[in-house]
Amino acid sequence: MSDPFDDIEDEANLEGFAEKFVRDDRRPPCQLYLISPLDVTGAFPDRLRRALDAGPVAAFQFRVKDVDQHQAAKLAEPLQRICADADVAFIVNDSVSLAKRLGADGVHLGQDDGDAREARTILGPNVQIGVTCHDSRHLAMEAGEAGADYVAFGAFYPTTTKETKHRPEPSILSWWSALFEIPCVAIGGITPANAAPLVAAGADFVAVSGAIWSADEAERVRAFAAIPGFQA
Repeated sequence: MSDPFDDIEDEANLEGFAEKFVRDDRRPPCQLYLISPLDVTGAFPDRLRRALDAGPVAAFQFRVKDVDQHQAAKLAEPLQRICADADVAFIVNDSVSLAKRLGADGVHLGQDDGDAREARTILGPNVQIGVTCHDSRHLAMEAGEAGADYVAFGAFYPTTTKETKHRPEPSILSWWSALFEIPCVAIGGITPANAAPLVAAGADFVAVSGAIWSADEAERVRAFAAIPGFQA
């Protein structure tokens, strides 16, 4: 028996959606999705506040490693308040249990972090669930079928934030946007200098970390906002 996902993929190739794609001006502009550095102690809350004050930001992902849930919650709470005050979605990376504990706006799941259906059962209907899909159309369609609110593709460019094994072409964003209504996120080594092709290809959000926190965060947020097709 053939896989229905394969049929959809073949249809997309025959129609040439990726090659024909032109970003529709009626679609919402691309938005900025910030990801925290691993160290959110010290002056970081002030830096986050400054970044959110500098320009439009849709979401902030809390991503820390090698700390227990109690310590992670303690680190997250002031950042969550800053996001709430700025009307920015607060997303927890990897951990459904931490997202539930915090009452977070969303959770982002890697391929090894659990199923979107299970996360929905635990977190309820109003929490945003995102899924990492690397360079795979099949994984993205599976995530959509499982009820994900967005899918993330990448890494599009070299990045030092985390080890990457997948390097999709921007056309995967065009293909997804032409076929599906669920938003797509571009991630991986994105800077104000290289983001424009991803925006033009159909990214609904660009997720960035080092590009913001390795420099003046306010200036970088403003630089993203100045890119054509970006929310200003």
